[in-house]
Amino acid sequence: MNSFSRFRDGALLLFCNLVWGGQFVALKVVQREMGPLFATWLPLLISTFLIMPLVVREHRRSGGASMPMGDIAGFILLGTFGQAVVLLFSTWGVRLTLASNAALVGLALPVTTAVMAYFLLGERMTVVRGISFVLAIVGVLESSGIHWGELNFASPAFLLGNSMCFLSVLGSAYYNTYGKKLLEKYSALQVVLYSYCVAVTLLLPVTLYLEPQSFQKVTHFGALVWLAVIFLAVFRNVLALVVFLYVLKRLDATVAGVTNYLIPFFGVLTAGIFLHEKLTKFMILGGLLVLASTLFMTLYEGRERRRGQPPVTAAPGGASNN
Repeated sequence: MNSFSRFRDGALLLFCNLVWGGQFVALKVVQREMGPLFATWLPLLISTFLIMPLVVREHRRSGGASMPMGDIAGFILLGTFGQAVVLLFSTWGVRLTLASNAALVGLALPVTTAVMAYFLLGERMTVVRGISFVLAIVGVLESSGIHWGELNFASPAFLLGNSMCFLSVLGSAYYNTYGKKLLEKYSALQVVLYSYCVAVTLLLPVTLYLEPQSFQKVTHFGALVWLAVIFLAVFRNVLALVVFLYVLKRLDATVAGVTNYLIPFFGVLTAGIFLHEKLTKFMILGGLLVLASTLFMTLYEGRERRRGQPPVTAAPGGASNN
């Protein structure tokens, strides 16, 4: 992997996390006129219809081969646990627990991605990756503005919300790892579309039952709300995810996953710009530390590949290939 390729992959991952960090501002806007579940389901539905013609064209060019039953089951699992569970439980979980609790639970994403990558993809945790994780955790804690006196993980009042947030993290880690496995046979657009179709189908009855009023008010949404919906549908659900999967084909899931530590920082930054929320020097410092940890891992992995040394992996069962 040459210097330009490393720079390109780093820039693309930066774009993805910037979009995912900016989604919190968009979600704030759309939830002024619709419920949280509808705010999740509507952009997802639009994204599905946007991707569908592109995948149909890909399918025709490839000869229109039928999908094996094993892969169909895989996409059902990916759409259920990697999309529906993530979107549904993250929405409900934040409503049922403290924001500080949810922020700390979210720190588990790269770590759980690394664990799942070990079991599903045979990747190993290296010393450099471990150092990057520690730096990133410190940076996120600094930039998140967490009020430590508010943390309460043991209270039964927050147990359900904390559990939902953690299940959402597990779902995201599962998508990162099992999605990489499916990318060996399918394009990024196909992986996104098939998983979205499952998630849209599963979330529809839940949204209809819990938020029927949002369907009734859809024709009365304002221009700013529709602009935010378009951002969520086009940039968050399509461009960012397809680009992330495109880069994931060349990087270990663990390496790509650690860049997700940038999401909280970008979330704070965009909230400060567009919602005029307070942005402190400690938040900026923490974000820079997160960025440094990401660059540290990415540059090291790229140097090892340039030297001709393959990434350290482990065969199923934990035996090293080297």
